[in-house]
Formats: sequence, C-alpha cells, structure tokens
Amino acid sequence: MAYAGFGEAPKGSSYDVVIIGGAMMGSSVAWFLSDNPDFDGSILVVERNPSYENSSTSCTNSCIRQQFSNEINIRISQFGAEFVKNFRSFMHDDPDVPDVLLHSFGYLYLADNQAMADVLIESQKLQASLGAGTRIMTPDEIAAEYPFYNLDGIILGSHNTKDEGYFDGNTLFDWWKRKARHNGVEYLHGEVVDMKRDGNSITSVVLASGEVINAGIVINASGPRAAVTAAMAGVDLPIEARRRFTFIFDAQNPLDRDLPLTIDPTGVTMRTDGRYYMCGCPPDIDPAVDFDDFDMDYSVWEQKIWPALATRVPAFEAVKVMNSWVGHYAYNTLDQNAIVGHHDELDNFIMVNGFSGHGFQQSPAMGRGVSELIAYGEYRSLDLSPLGYERIRDGKPFLEKAII
Repeated sequence: MAYAGFGEAPKGSSYDVVIIGGAMMGSSVAWFLSDNPDFDGSILVVERNPSYENSSTSCTNSCIRQQFSNEINIRISQFGAEFVKNFRSFMHDDPDVPDVLLHSFGYLYLADNQAMADVLIESQKLQASLGAGTRIMTPDEIAAEYPFYNLDGIILGSHNTKDEGYFDGNTLFDWWKRKARHNGVEYLHGEVVDMKRDGNSITSVVLASGEVINAGIVINASGPRAAVTAAMAGVDLPIEARRRFTFIFDAQNPLDRDLPLTIDPTGVTMRTDGRYYMCGCPPDIDPAVDFDDFDMDYSVWEQKIWPALATRVPAFEAVKVMNSWVGHYAYNTLDQNAIVGHHDELDNFIMVNGFSGHGFQQSPAMGRGVSELIAYGEYRSLDLSPLGYERIRDGKPFLEKAII
C-alpha cells in the first residue's frame, strides 16, 4: 500500500543519518536536524507502518507537566511548553502553520499518606526553584477551587496551572513531517531488519526488501520496538511494550469547571477532554506484551477505574463510556526515564528511547538535543547527559519519583 509522502524504495544507497522510526520522536529529530543551519547532510527516515495505527504517537493522551522530581525532566517539559506555545515562531512564522493551544488546567496529584505527601512537598520546592507554578494545597484549599471532589482521606495536593495540561501534539507531529520533507528529509515505508558493524561503528542497515543502506549515523527512534532495533546493533536496552488503557466518558451531571488532570492515589487518572472526560490507569498486573497485543481489558474499567472515579468525584456516579483504546508505553524497566544519546561503545549509534509515557511532552527537547549532538558533538541548549546510556550499562537507575 502506498502512503502519501513515503517512498517505497530509497532514492539513494547512502545517507549521512538514518532514523529508524518515523513517529513523534523520529520526526522531531528529523525536523530539528534538517532545520539546523550547521547540518547539511542527508537524512533518511525508515518507518515500518506509515499509517501509525496503534503507534504510541497515535494512542497518546498528549499532555505535558512540570511536576517531576528531577531537574532535567522539569527543564525538558519547560522547553516543551515553550515550543508548544510558540509553535508558529519555531516554524519560522510560516502563516500556514497553525497556533497550538496549551490548555493549562494543570495536573493535580492527591496524596493520602504522609510518604507521598513528603515527596510532593520536596518536589514542589525544586519545581518552584526552576520557575514552575506548582503549589501545595490543603484539602480545604482544593475544595474551595474544585468543590466536586470527595477529599476524604486526602492529606494534600500538588497542583500547577502554569504551562501544564493538554495540547494537540498531533499538530506538531504533522508539521514536523511536512517541514522535514520540505527540508529534504526522505521518508521511506520500510523496515530495518539488520545492521552491519565494523568494529565500533555501524556501517549500514539492511531493509526487509534486501536493500542495504550505508549510514553515517544510525538513530534508534523505534518506540516500544527499541530493544529489537538495538539488538541488531548488539546493544541491550531494557525496554518493553506495556499496555495502557484510555477511556473517554460522558457524565450525566457534568462539572461546572475544568477537571484538572487528577492523579488519584489509586493510580487512576482523569481530566477534562472537551465536552467529555478522559481517564485511564496501568493494569495492576503489568507484564510486557507482544507488539501487536492491543486487546482491551474492560475489567480494568469495571473493577478499578469507574469505582475510583465515582469515589473521588461523586458526580461521576452516572457516566457512559463513549470511546476506549489501548496504547503501548515504551517502558524502560530500569527507571522509566528516557534513554538518549550515543552508545558508549558505538560511536555512530544514537538512542532516543524508553520514554515510558512521557514521549509527547519530551519530544521537542529530544529532537533539539539529538540535533545538537549530531551537528556539534555535544548538547548546547540543555544537557541531556543524565539520561545517557551509561546508567543502563551500569544498572544504576536515574530515579524519578513522579511516574504515572
């Protein structure tokens, strides 16, 4: 099947950069690199399924937050918010590029035990020191602003309505692809099935068609399949595909104001989604799954999500599910943080993997960072080295306490 904008065969036999995976992360890298005035090389993006059906990009909830416990994750999202709010400007004020609205209804973490409350308080201090608008709220303060919550058992909340909420990430994705192609990036409908190495370098990638493509730099942007791609280069990555469930529901008694993206102590999340509401959670038993396993488990709604919704927001006692889907996290089993940068023993293999549900909000900073790494041999705007491969090699987690 032919896909608009995708070739069925490569135009050349050699490229300066080959990006494996053309979804949100691969297209971010493609655009930032092709837009970098200090890079003039050739770029090939190889995407196995240009429909993007069931990709993490297509199944995203497209949210952004600064409520993390590590400085690097906070700064990554702060650039993400800046990029979203000034999207047309970053696209060189092209009048055809739409503005992208960041709906800053914020995230609200609710703590029902002192250990969680202490984590939120400690993280808020760091976030505030970096310019985030996070504030710690007592139950009375939460009730005054959001009277629809049942706050029985809640000790405190952590809330931020500054540059935190929902945005239309698919607009970014669409325009990154368009502008990357305009800049000369070639998108190919194909699948990389092997790589050839010579010592500490990858010399070429092999396509399922049998064609061999010489590559100066190879970038792994394969989402949940990242470990399979890495294994072709002889690299181990602790990344698995894990199912995440999303439900859109209507409420018989809708709320009179926006519902912040609420992280309930049960692990259930809920937020406003236009005239409806969105909710979801990880399963209690959370194994790795096959890449084509998108089976819906409706018991998650019946036994976990709906009881939590009705308890926390009594107005949600009467709701109707309008839509639902299953997406995959590219789940980093070591620490649920991104893995970005060069492999320590392969000088031309770059990873941008393992986002564990944070990919959309982190994609602008990742594209910019990898672009700098290729053009200059170093990060210049934001040092992403804490997310490098060395911790994977050494088995030392980069702990992030605010994982959803």
